[in-house]
Amino acid sequence: MIDIKQIHHVAYRCNDAKETVAFYKDKLNMDFLVAIAEDKVPSTNEADPYMHLFLDAGAGNILAFFELPNSPKMDRDHNTPEWVQHIAFRVEDETALMSAKEELIAKGVDVLGPTCHGIIKSIYFFDPNGHRLELTCVTGTSEQMAELKRVAPAMIEEWSVTKKAPKHAAWLHEKEFSK
Repeated sequence: MIDIKQIHHVAYRCNDAKETVAFYKDKLNMDFLVAIAEDKVPSTNEADPYMHLFLDAGAGNILAFFELPNSPKMDRDHNTPEWVQHIAFRVEDETALMSAKEELIAKGVDVLGPTCHGIIKSIYFFDPNGHRLELTCVTGTSEQMAELKRVAPAMIEEWSVTKKAPKHAAWLHEKEFSK
């Protein structure tokens, strides 16, 4: 039986390896762990030089990037809204979230939020590659999380049939939308 312990790393593409490392070190205080560069892709043996970067995202999580100088210019999936694909990092609490927002703004980053999602509160911004980033803190109770887990199977079943938002967890945003 497969027994996954954690995500080792997630990898995204970047436009400029040095600029990407500088952004994540300066703006999010991540340590630059490893750089791997090859002229051939080890898994396919294709001739395609790359720089592969690994940054410490905390608690054993690693964020990785590839710079691919011989590939067409990087772009996002224009069939998917900007807000969908993103990388979310958890901070300790609401105080840490608001402190991070102030720090990012002081460092020249345009920040959206905070946005309350019922069980989490988040801020959003973009890295120099156009990847949307989220800093979030958990605000929900263990009871709320248990209820969300309980209704998840029914929600996915209803969605698969109707393609309309099931209302089992509508309480998450009701306060925000009623303002």
